[in-house]
Amino acid sequence: MTKLINKIKSLMPEGLKDSKTPENESLSFLIKYDDLNIGKLELDEGKWIFYYTNEFKNQSNLKPLVDFPNIDKIYKNDELWPFFLVRIPSLQQPKIQNKIKDENIDSSNQAELLKVFGKKTISNPFELVTD
Repeated sequence: MTKLINKIKSLMPEGLKDSKTPENESLSFLIKYDDLNIGKLELDEGKWIFYYTNEFKNQSNLKPLVDFPNIDKIYKNDELWPFFLVRIPSLQQPKIQNKIKDENIDSSNQAELLKVFGKKTISNPFELVTD
């Protein structure tokens, strides 16, 4: 999986390639689709963790996310998965650079970038909100 993530990161726009998972930070996100809480993404001491909510497990309208096919598994990784990484826009965009500067955002911290820029993306219909 790390090889795949490194390959995807190599294709990412300039500026994001140097971002990384912070070692000493804890953070929690909820992945939503409309009113359905699909899963949780957590960062704990440099490890990313993803798992599905009971609410998602007990419904039958939506299938599991492609990157996380087993609804009963707790996924753990040192690197942020591509499903979430693509939610962070190119850091070379002037509008993004201005926001980073104006709000004193650490552009090397993937958790902070995801928190600020990752709520919505054009690549999928899910919403990512801090929990």
